[in-house]
Amino acid sequence: MLSRIFFACIFLCLFCACSPLSCRWMEHKFRQYSTNSLTLLDMMAYHYVNQDPEVNIAAFPYPLYHQASGASAEAKLAFTVQVLKEVSALFEEDDSSSSWQEVTMEHFLNVVNKQADELQLCAGNPKRPNRRLHIYFKRLSNSVFGQMGHSAEAWELIRREIKLHLIRADHLVSSLFISN
Repeated sequence: MLSRIFFACIFLCLFCACSPLSCRWMEHKFRQYSTNSLTLLDMMAYHYVNQDPEVNIAAFPYPLYHQASGASAEAKLAFTVQVLKEVSALFEEDDSSSSWQEVTMEHFLNVVNKQADELQLCAGNPKRPNRRLHIYFKRLSNSVFGQMGHSAEAWELIRREIKLHLIRADHLVSSLFISN
């Protein structure tokens, strides 16, 4: 009887240790990095006269975030990792016309990539990427840059959209602690 209790305790400890909710980086550093990425993104803001250009941009994928919010912890982390990787890929496009300083941009990309890498470790085995999320980011890039080129105004539209993604991703990961 005592050996069964012992094995049950060991199994429970192993199960909890493998859970994404036990990831120390996520518990201690994610919020700090998330705040840092949003601050850097705000520093990159470009204030131009035409605040509402006539550009048809891809609609924000609220249904994908809603679907992810109801998913398992692992799926939430995998979705957030994909968002962060898509953001990084988008910002690595030709930004020569953007108004922000290169060092700020590099620091922003380092923070976002660190978040993605660390959350990937927390999530465990990589999940199959969400195809609709990938298509959304491609449409966003094609619609904005296709209509406006890689101008400072185009980058500002992208920056605003990305800020919404980072806020939603932060809420998605933070929900893992609330439901705990």
